[in-house]
Amino acid sequence: MNWIKHKNLPTAEAISFNNQACISLDLLWQALHSSYNSANNRPINPNILEEVDISPHVEWPPLTQYKFIEAIAKYSNSSTSSPDHVSWSTLKLLVRDKKGLSHIIWLANACINLSYWPSHFKESTSVIIPKLQKLSYDLPKAFRPIILLNTLGKLIEKVIGHRIQHHAVANNFIHPNQLGGIHQRSTADAGTYLTHIIRAGWIKGLQTSVVTFDITQFFPLLNHDFLSACITKAGFDN
Repeated sequence: MNWIKHKNLPTAEAISFNNQACISLDLLWQALHSSYNSANNRPINPNILEEVDISPHVEWPPLTQYKFIEAIAKYSNSSTSSPDHVSWSTLKLLVRDKKGLSHIIWLANACINLSYWPSHFKESTSVIIPKLQKLSYDLPKAFRPIILLNTLGKLIEKVIGHRIQHHAVANNFIHPNQLGGIHQRSTADAGTYLTHIIRAGWIKGLQTSVVTFDITQFFPLLNHDFLSACITKAGFDN
């Protein structure tokens, strides 16, 4: 068709790992696995937590209907389907039904009370997607993994995560300058805080320099044993 102009195809590059091109699925798997799970079985030093006081013990009250309705409203119906092929639109219909929602709440509270997470909720599908605007895609760090969990388990996990964050903030366990990923502490709050510091320095005739850094693959490399020790320090119920 004459209205389509010629377009150069993107250059295909093989991912390189340890100076070796990944030209087979086995080599590609080893490269991605080594990049995203390099913290596995790595020793940790929990002694640094000795400087942190143990926060007051927090009881875990039963989860409520409002939290589930609030959490599921933020999910888009067009989100990628989960391994169990239950869409968010289907789950939203179930949550609107009082009986259906009561069963979900009962299941979530039972998981907490029994300290048990069903294997169905642990099933996931990993998808590797390219990061945007990279000059080259020949290294594993130019890609990021996303994990698709079963929908119901993801919803319950979201509600539990909100509860953990609320108690951690209420216990003053999270530093007040932690502005990323915290409710009511948005990126705009970080900009306001930084602007205040800069202007306060101007009044005193000072100049402000800012050093920023990014921890590559922070969440995939998070050590679960150390995370458990942090939660214990935060005063959560076992």
